Formats: sequence, C-alpha cells, structure tokens
Amino acid sequence: MKLGLALLAVLILAALAAPLVAAALGHDAFLPDLFNRFAPPSTAHPLGTDELGRDLLLRLLQGARVSLAVGLLAALAATVIGTFIGLMAAWRGGVWDAVLMRLADGLLALPALPLLVILAALDPAVVGLPRGEASADILRIAVLLAAFGWVGVARLVRATALSVLARDFVRAARAMGVSEGQVLWRHVLPELAAPIAIATALAVGGAVLAESTLSFLGLGIAPPAPSWGNMLANAQELVFQAPLAALWPGLAILLTVLGCNLVADGVARRR
Repeated sequence: MKLGLALLAVLILAALAAPLVAAALGHDAFLPDLFNRFAPPSTAHPLGTDELGRDLLLRLLQGARVSLAVGLLAALAATVIGTFIGLMAAWRGGVWDAVLMRLADGLLALPALPLLVILAALDPAVVGLPRGEASADILRIAVLLAAFGWVGVARLVRATALSVLARDFVRAARAMGVSEGQVLWRHVLPELAAPIAIATALAVGGAVLAESTLSFLGLGIAPPAPSWGNMLANAQELVFQAPLAALWPGLAILLTVLGCNLVADGVARRR
C-alpha cells in the first residue's frame, strides 16, 4: 500500500509541478520546434522531443494533469453515485432494491467500451459543450466514464450495507429510537469506508485506462492538449523511429494503474 501511495503521490506532484518545470527548462509544451525533432535526451530536453520538436517531459507532465484529472473526476463521481444508489437499495429494500439493481444489471450487461466509443464520438456541441477545449473534453469524458462506472460501486455498497444493517448494533440503535438518518450516517457509512476506498482506487485506474483508450482512438482529449492516450496515438507510427515517445506515456499509464491497484490491495488487507 505504501508503494502504491508513493507512486500516486509522485505522479500527482509531478503533474502539479508542470508549470515550474516548464519555467525551469525554458520550453513551451505546446510550441513546435521543427528544427529539433526527435532530439535524444539531453540537459535541455531530459526525455527528448517528439515528432514536432516539443519537449517530451513537459508533454508528459501536462498529459498527467489531463489524464489524472479525468481519472479522479470520473472515479469520484462514480463513487458518489454508486454509494448513494447502493445505500438506497439496501436501506429501502423491496421495490427500490429491485428497480435500482435491475438498472445496474442492465448497464452491466451492456458492452461498455463500444458504447463509450459511440458516445464519445458524438459532437460536444449537441450537449452544449464547446469543441476542442481541454476542460470541456475532460468534463465530457469524465461524465461518460462515471455513467458506466457507478455500477460496480453500487453493487459492492449494497452487499456490504445489507450485512451491516442486519447486525445487532444497528438493531439496537433502531430499538433505542435513533432516526434512520443517524443510523445510516453514524453506524452504516463508517462500515462502508473500506469498500468505498477500494472501489474508488480501482475506479481511478480504470478511468485512466479508459480515457487513454478513447484518446488513443481519437475520441477523447483532442490535440493540441496532451493526454497520455493521444501521446501514444501520435507515437504509434513512429515507434521504431522514436521509441521513447511511446515509452514514457505508456510507462506513466502503467505506474498509475499499478499504484491504484496496490492501494486497493493494501486497503483490502487492512480490513
């Protein structure tokens, strides 16, 4: 767990430090330099340059800001939605439980990736978002991922909440006249903290992978804004000419997903 937290902390701090690194190196992550294409690693360009002569380190750090933002936003939204729906299903039971869980089952049965590809290909202007802006792309992709990502959280929360609601201390609290809101807030939600933390950590890694896939296919974050996925897409035809351009974003995705999985595994072991 400590290794996973350390990996994620380093990646987040590196993303936050992107403007400082750009100022220290004296380069612009978005400004092409065609006379310096495919430059090898050097003092001026620690990771080399890409096919347009842009500094790979700065592009990687800017891509981290985008990819991690999508992952965190999508995971947090999916966790909030899934926790609410799972808790409502367990608490209210009956028709509420049946309807909400059948909705979850229906979404779970759908082919998520093809649907994400279709929805991501829709014109952003249809839903009132501007075209080609990084912030709009981040919001659009995060919403799409959260719309499909809450199902696993809801099922996990429902199963855990049903177990907690059947325990003696919850029955005792109800027998003493404690309100249902207080029962959920003071007795049920604290018991759900570990499962929710595990689901959130896994959701961050899954969202980063999904965003990278959509951006790789040209349906996610639109250039010139960098993300790890579109950096890989740009490097796919140049993998033999400039392998470092594909190595660094691929390694960043790997470390992010590894860190999230290690954190989730650590939380599960501590339960």
